[in-house]
Amino acid sequence: MFSLPDGTASEAVAREIAAAPGRRTTHVVDTSTIGVSAARSVAALLAESGVAYVDAPVSGGVAGARARTLAVMYAGSDEACARVVPVLAALSDRRHRVGDRPGLAQALKPANNFLAATTLAATSEAIAFGRSVGLDMATMVEVLDGAGGRSAATNDKFPNHVLTGRYAAGFTSTLMTKDVQLYLRAVEEEDRPSPIGAATGALWESFAAKEPGADFTRVFPYVEGA
Repeated sequence: MFSLPDGTASEAVAREIAAAPGRRTTHVVDTSTIGVSAARSVAALLAESGVAYVDAPVSGGVAGARARTLAVMYAGSDEACARVVPVLAALSDRRHRVGDRPGLAQALKPANNFLAATTLAATSEAIAFGRSVGLDMATMVEVLDGAGGRSAATNDKFPNHVLTGRYAAGFTSTLMTKDVQLYLRAVEEEDRPSPIGAATGALWESFAAKEPGADFTRVFPYVEGA
């Protein structure tokens, strides 16, 4: 099983597996978030050596891993997916096969993180505005979470990390920026427009440049102070 920072790392390890003398590896499960193109490249590289590849990025952070509530998105051939189900089952009870070829799960994971990044940034902007005119943050979060502005930002990130001042969701600004860029790259490769994506990407790049490695929930004080 891979759990690596990027596509370059996944490809490097895949090359080591393919070249290993007396290799016993028959299947690789890649829980890294590496993007569509990288997943396809790694799958092709391993296939040349007879190794099946299942792309299986996860979402849910440290808390999800501890509670076994990670959302596992996975894609691969029928045979490969059936073979690695016991491995995936050890990760989480929330498993979703999203396609029959590697790369499809890597399309869904950055799309998910793009939405998470966008809603957190937009909620931060809205709450910063509210505070500037005298609204109480806790009141805003409570009302928004019961109204049309509800999202993971109002349901989890603000009440558990921003309001408390913990800022400890367990995912960094740098990683979120990487995932948003993976999404934008995939969108560009498909020749799709992404005006919202461009704005979200610029914000997160700016935040990560100023506070590299900071918990991604700290985007709120960054937005408020902008």
